[in-house]
Amino acid sequence: MLNPDVNVVTYDTRLSADNIMDILPGYDVVVDGADNFPSRYLLNDASVKLGIPVVHGSIFRFEGMVSVFDPKSGPTYRDMVPEPPPAELAPSCAEAGVLGVLPGIIGSIQALETIKLLLGLGDSLSGRILAIDTLEMSFRTFKLRPDPSNVVTWANRDKIEVRDLDGLCAPWMGH
Repeated sequence: MLNPDVNVVTYDTRLSADNIMDILPGYDVVVDGADNFPSRYLLNDASVKLGIPVVHGSIFRFEGMVSVFDPKSGPTYRDMVPEPPPAELAPSCAEAGVLGVLPGIIGSIQALETIKLLLGLGDSLSGRILAIDTLEMSFRTFKLRPDPSNVVTWANRDKIEVRDLDGLCAPWMGH
């Protein structure tokens, strides 16, 4: 049975610039499991404009990472990944393969970070990246700082134009 105080809304649609600004407002946090760079940048730009924290998780082969991007108080996805890598260096999960249990591990950590944010418990991973290597069974934490060249920031939120991104995932800034 679901908690009666929790409202679950599902969307049977692909996230795009046409619908993201209608879907995200009103949410306290977004959990990101996107598997491609254009979707991650689209989500970043919209969440920065709206001031909504994103609990990011990604996986690749035997490795995964989790971070919290809170645009009002810390670095964002564009601070961590200013530009997407060349396509030949970023194969899809279908092309590269993923250890079957890894999505569950990363998703569980994302769920924990989300609960911490919603309840105001402990220290979130904002400003830090938790990297997991299941071949070595190692967990490492790295600091993440804002990139001074990043223009997609909470301070510039009024200038952010949320659009579907081209192959370069370049930000769209208004004047």
